[in-house]
Amino acid sequence: MDDPLTLENQVCFALVTAARNVVSIYRPVLEPLGLTHPQYLVMLALWEQSPRSLGALAAELAMEPATLSPLVKRLEAQGRVIRSRRADDERVLDIALTPEGRELRERALDVPTQIMARVGVDADALVALRDGLAPFAARPADAPIP
Repeated sequence: MDDPLTLENQVCFALVTAARNVVSIYRPVLEPLGLTHPQYLVMLALWEQSPRSLGALAAELAMEPATLSPLVKRLEAQGRVIRSRRADDERVLDIALTPEGRELRERALDVPTQIMARVGVDADALVALRDGLAPFAARPADAPIP
């Protein structure tokens, strides 16, 4: 690393650029499913566990509930999820998959394979990348750097 303050030497720049590009790579793969990338992430979380509260879903996705709520409303308008208030606590909004939302999982099974093909990497490379990003993804924003 010649100059630590050049743009090309910044991890933050590489991550921001990669994140933007990832969304572009996913767009044509998710379009036939009628999903945006953020909606896909919501569906992935719900395919793992449904129903779950809006707060729990937001925490899982590292999003603010106010940001997540419009995404969930659009998925509900598409018939993929249903929102309901808990009978024992009206303050809690539960999000559950509809039968159509559950069936969409079968159509989405090929998404990872299509992404690997578009990027030209195999599953091992993706696992290594994901694991390499773990320190950045897990660190709270206010945590001191060791």
